[in-house]
Amino acid sequence: MTSNDYGEVPELLQRLESELKRLGWWSPQAPSPEALASTRPFHVDTLAFEEWLQWILLPRLRALMDRGAPLPGASAMAPMGEVAWRHCATEAAPVIELLSRLDQALSSQ
Repeated sequence: MTSNDYGEVPELLQRLESELKRLGWWSPQAPSPEALASTRPFHVDTLAFEEWLQWILLPRLRALMDRGAPLPGASAMAPMGEVAWRHCATEAAPVIELLSRLDQALSSQ
């Protein structure tokens, strides 16, 4: 993905944010600095997956786009969503679909 061609990524990020808010999975309070400093994939040791989306993924991808930088070339967030939200799969389905589309958009360079 070239630095100026982000395709549908900006729209998908906005839709992801909107869907997290609609589900009540959006927090007005940021996690602690310690929680945000995790080095584990998806911060699984310190954040719920929806928190990782809100506080790590969305800001990082938006910051890259704001700088005109390339986005990651591979992504596999939808499978993580399926695992993280297996207890509420029906409710999470729209978010997982958005993550799947985002995975495709990031991986199709």
